[in-house]
Amino acid sequence: MGVPIVQESVQTDNKTGEHISLKEKISYGMGDFGNGFMFDLGQLYLLKFFTDVAGVSAGAAAGIFLVSKLFAAVCDPIVGSFVDYRKHIGTRGKFRPFLIVGSVILAILTILTFISPNISPTGKLIYAYASYMIWGIGYSIVNIPYGSLGAAITQDTQQRASLSSFRQAGSLGALFVTSVVVMPLILLFPNHHVGYPVVMGIMSFIGVIAFIICYRGTKERIISQSGPKEKLSLGVIVHTFTNNKPLLVLVLMTIFTISAYNIKSALLIYFAEYNLGHVELMAYMNFIIIGSSLLGVLFLPKLVRRFGKRKTAILGMLVSVIADSINFLMPSNVYIFTILASISFIGISIPNGVTWAFVSDIIDYGEWSSGERKEGITYSLFNFSRKLAQSLSGFLSGIGLALVGYVPNVVQSSGTLLGIKALLCLYPAVALALAMLVIGKMYKLTDSRHAEMVQELQRRHADNRV
Repeated sequence: MGVPIVQESVQTDNKTGEHISLKEKISYGMGDFGNGFMFDLGQLYLLKFFTDVAGVSAGAAAGIFLVSKLFAAVCDPIVGSFVDYRKHIGTRGKFRPFLIVGSVILAILTILTFISPNISPTGKLIYAYASYMIWGIGYSIVNIPYGSLGAAITQDTQQRASLSSFRQAGSLGALFVTSVVVMPLILLFPNHHVGYPVVMGIMSFIGVIAFIICYRGTKERIISQSGPKEKLSLGVIVHTFTNNKPLLVLVLMTIFTISAYNIKSALLIYFAEYNLGHVELMAYMNFIIIGSSLLGVLFLPKLVRRFGKRKTAILGMLVSVIADSINFLMPSNVYIFTILASISFIGISIPNGVTWAFVSDIIDYGEWSSGERKEGITYSLFNFSRKLAQSLSGFLSGIGLALVGYVPNVVQSSGTLLGIKALLCLYPAVALALAMLVIGKMYKLTDSRHAEMVQELQRRHADNRV
């Protein structure tokens, strides 16, 4: 490998080992708290809204998730490139300004996705496609700068692990609230065509407030003022992706982990209503399941210090695989299911939390190997894998329900009930087992190797300023 060209205008106010205040960590976590108050609504309730309120068939709903998420995935590198290639970066930073305007736009788009116009079935389907595809663009405009922000706060491995735990806590906190309170609030409305958009509007408003807290409480310390030297092109995006091997591995792992996580979220409401007999149970189960998963976040920094990020991620996946496998084999009892599902969510929350630290390390790797710091493009390419996983889980949820014979608002057959449980438990177990193999065998960017790279980057920056 040749000597990379060093970017001349990288501001590095944060030294290795610098302490990030608790206030800033909480503020950073509030960003994903705000994210969840808009993103989780789609993952938890949009399939149910499409099939049971808007009157869209399960198969057609699967197509909406597949096409919309793939469209959003293609848009991600474009948004990431726009963020990286901005010519003028003001005192508010490179990423933080996107959080304010973008979150307001995303809040409005979230409400629009939960509206079903009184038009023909074909018109409803077109509206569902259009609204969710546009929502995906709005989400990218907020999520890519927010995801890139973590790499701009610190380069210290332990501080990044701590930031990741706060981000995961914010994500789980939002999932906890939205999964517990949204359905009971909707059920207060006799007309669900009214209840869904009103409740989603309340949740989205909370999300905007959380993003404002994140904006005000965080500081960007590692900033490239000039942007990449090469002109933006498809070749630059492809080169960034194909020449960052740790990024390729993380993308593959994420396709498995996020699809496993999201299919759990989408199918639980069906399991509660039909396998257990009461949709209201979803709120109570989520109160315990997601509340318990916060334990994984609390132990995340300690596990990373003890085992390193890669082994910590594998450990969490293993716990989830075992719990989900046992849960499928056990009778569909609300108490047994909730206990095992809680253990599974504790496990899966660990690799999901570590992932954010992986991304920040990979951004540093890209700068070390190429000489250019491309946070937006790198994070957007990682986010591309998340969108692929989300489209896969949404597609599999809808197609899976159709294949097992699901019919809305009727008593389901025993075969359909077994199929719902298999989608909820078996698919995540298999997907996470594959993710374990990917990260265990292919990911070579260890914590010690990353620390060496950061020291070399700091030497380059110091030499360049002389």
